Amino acid sequence: MNMSRTRDTRERLVVIGGDAAGMSAASQARRMRDPDELEIVAFERGHFTSYSACGIPYWVGGDVAGPDQLIARTPEEHRERGIDLRMRTEVTEIDVERQRVRARDLDSGAESWTSYDKLVIATGARPIRPDMPGADAPGVHGVQTLDDGQALIDTLAHTRGRRAVVVGAGYIGVEMAEALINRDYEVTVLNRGSEPMSTLDPDMGRLVHDAMEGLGITMVNDTEVTKVLTGEDGRVRAVATQDAEYPADVVVLGIGVRPETTLAKAAGLPLGEHGGLLTDLAMRVRGHENIWAGGDCVEVLDLVSGQERHIALGTHANKHGQVIGTGVGGGYATFPGVVGTAVSKVCDLEIARTGLREKDARRVGLQFVSVTIESTSRAGYYPGASPMTVKMLAERRTGRLLGVQIVGREGAGKRVDIAAVALTAGMTVERMTALDLGYAPPFSPVWDPVLVAARKATAKVRAS
Repeated sequence: MNMSRTRDTRERLVVIGGDAAGMSAASQARRMRDPDELEIVAFERGHFTSYSACGIPYWVGGDVAGPDQLIARTPEEHRERGIDLRMRTEVTEIDVERQRVRARDLDSGAESWTSYDKLVIATGARPIRPDMPGADAPGVHGVQTLDDGQALIDTLAHTRGRRAVVVGAGYIGVEMAEALINRDYEVTVLNRGSEPMSTLDPDMGRLVHDAMEGLGITMVNDTEVTKVLTGEDGRVRAVATQDAEYPADVVVLGIGVRPETTLAKAAGLPLGEHGGLLTDLAMRVRGHENIWAGGDCVEVLDLVSGQERHIALGTHANKHGQVIGTGVGGGYATFPGVVGTAVSKVCDLEIARTGLREKDARRVGLQFVSVTIESTSRAGYYPGASPMTVKMLAERRTGRLLGVQIVGREGAGKRVDIAAVALTAGMTVERMTALDLGYAPPFSPVWDPVLVAARKATAKVRAS
């Protein structure tokens, strides 16, 4: 194995990971520094770069025609911009002391070392695969990358049966269940929680449960998967729980993800409680001036609870990349933290949340009040007005907004952004009632549903 570094006057930036955080960092660094000042080498083990993993369920379900529509920038486009992007190449070791990485070409098997002056770790997250018999059987799929999406689509195209089991009822599980229904599969979702969407409180999750059953999805809550059963051909034939078996021609794992920090851990870099890399506000790995990390492999500060969290979202990853690239390029930028905003849908039911759930608030020792209101997306008399449920948490006595959950039809989901801004600004629910929001009957009632909840929360805080 030979060192691939030819020493010259340029610095070298090495990027591990070719998706949102990694390539955003590389692109921003390139915008700030010319190729004669900064050489950029990026490694990606898959077949695609800069793509929207969030769009995979819509590709599987047929709403998006193909993977090309999910790709923001191809490897060729990155190379045209002066980035030495090496596809199908997996970094297998980080040597922090000697400032180099070892990489293996996945097609040829050849290995080599590449030295760096600055390093960006953007290794993403990996789907959680349960430690049980049959979890790796043909026909069982995790869905994290475009390669995963293509593998699932290939399985669906060649599977004779039409029975699908989705394990887990988080964002990916719910979205994949809908995608499979759209492909005319008989879908069963096995969920260990009391209701789907554990990112919501159970009372709000029940609304999602009802909507899923309305689509023809069979929801089985409070159940633990124990093994995947296979047939004589070795392929999946059923999923077993403690007390039942569910026939399956294809299984999708929607249990969630963990930070992919195997390399970082082996290199002795600092990891947090959730297994993600720990960074400072500039996204530098703590204790390492020349190493940055971003995307799904890091933990971030929750601005509401004050604790570190792992949240795997492309919005955060792209922002991390911009901050990192600015720092690598000699500028200054920070990523202060998140409030935990997310939005999804089941058919035409929109699901949104931001801030803390009840159990989050209890875990960090906050005393709170909660209110739930029913309203409509438009003025009640205007055609197309649809029901909406808003739940709001506020800190007892101070009235500080702690969290909001919204479930409703068209026009419900993006209303969570009002609450996200209020949380980021540290507003009280009483201050929120004075927000000057846009109003016209086609868009909102006179009192927007979020403000109705804020008024009710204000009254409850005053009475507490």
